Amino acid sequence: MSNISYYTAEGLKKLKEELEYLKSVMRPKASADIAEARDKGDLSENAEYDAAKEAQGMLEMRIAKMEEVYSNARLIDESQLDTSKVLVLSKVKIKNQTNGMEMNYTLVAESEADLKTGKISVTSPIGRGLLGKSVGEVAEITVPNGTLKFDILEISRD
Repeated sequence: MSNISYYTAEGLKKLKEELEYLKSVMRPKASADIAEARDKGDLSENAEYDAAKEAQGMLEMRIAKMEEVYSNARLIDESQLDTSKVLVLSKVKIKNQTNGMEMNYTLVAESEADLKTGKISVTSPIGRGLLGKSVGEVAEITVPNGTLKFDILEISRD
């Protein structure tokens, strides 16, 4: 099953740069660490060698996972996005009906989420609850401690 993920140009560039770094810098370093540990003698009792081999295996798993993510990544054409509904890359202004607090979020792919900058994942409970909603609708979102109701005040792109 393929997991297509949608990225902004910036997010896709970051993903590619990280993958290239792992392949061109970290992979040769892991090989050098193994060679250095191998030169220290008997491999049957060489904990440093075992640790270097394990680190290399973990690195290779991470590279394989990132290659899979990258191969399933799609660039979003922001100019074609509809602002009548909440979609990926929508900037949404919502109001919590319980406490009246207003919040602004941008819905992004899971790997681009960063709550400090107001970017929430479309796969998060709030992100999933907002998807497909229009201005004036109420999003009822089930979270671990109950159900939250948010008024959709504004949807924009930029």
